[in-house]
Amino acid sequence: MYSQIDSNKRKTWLLMIIFLIIIVLIGWVFGEIYDFGYGGIIFAVIIAVLMNLFSYFKGDKVALAMSGAKAIKKEDNPYVYRMVENLCITAGVPVPKVHLINDPNINAFATGRQPEVASIAITTGAIEKLENEELEGVIAHELSHIKNYDIRLMMIVIICVGIITLMADFFLRAQFFMGGRRNNREGGQLGAILMIAGIALAILSPIFAMLIQLAVSRKREYLADASGVLLTRYPEGLAGALEKIGRYNQKMKRANHATAHLYIASPFRTAGKKMAGLMATHPPLEERIKKLRAMA
Repeated sequence: MYSQIDSNKRKTWLLMIIFLIIIVLIGWVFGEIYDFGYGGIIFAVIIAVLMNLFSYFKGDKVALAMSGAKAIKKEDNPYVYRMVENLCITAGVPVPKVHLINDPNINAFATGRQPEVASIAITTGAIEKLENEELEGVIAHELSHIKNYDIRLMMIVIICVGIITLMADFFLRAQFFMGGRRNNREGGQLGAILMIAGIALAILSPIFAMLIQLAVSRKREYLADASGVLLTRYPEGLAGALEKIGRYNQKMKRANHATAHLYIASPFRTAGKKMAGLMATHPPLEERIKKLRAMA
């Protein structure tokens, strides 16, 4: 379990470094082609600050509203609330706000900028269909996202994707209306090569950014699986829950691509191993179950 956690942490930070390289590279190309100097990077920083401020303070509320989650108190569902409280004591994290999603599918997600202001949302289907140990495994998985600060990391990743997409769109629009200033002024083979490289980068970078986002999301799911088992000391609980997700889940009523990566399993129709490729928000259920049972 500990080796799984260490491996996923290393791979996640490697992917984040690649994100930063792409952003700096796009900014540099902007400066070279349009004589902005460091203007491209400065533009990215300004957009990043604005997007960070909104996501940092309002991102969790948007995600909960989009899912149709409703906050509950202990008296509304003592069984679920006490289970969350007990696992929080084990994990050493504050008790998050507990929300329920009226949906027959088995699913859950955590959100928030830090453990002190985090929220956890659980579907009514998970409460109805899962045994005590299985539901405990699902909740432990989501609390691990909170304890590992995955909720903040994924917010940063989404912002990085947004920055890269905005910069690439700005570059293509500027090229269409303005052309390359340096290319027009200096001409020459170097200017033409730089222009072609810039256009290729602007087209391909959003695709690369999206793939990195999905890769980070999948790595954090493996990490949360392993961390959740450290809380419950019972890998079979979460493994059994994932098996039922693969058996029963259909598309959720309020499934949304913008928040799909937050859930313990895809809110769309669960994809099998053959369908889980580069564009999947989650690792294959079969692979996750196999890793969990290898921890026993």
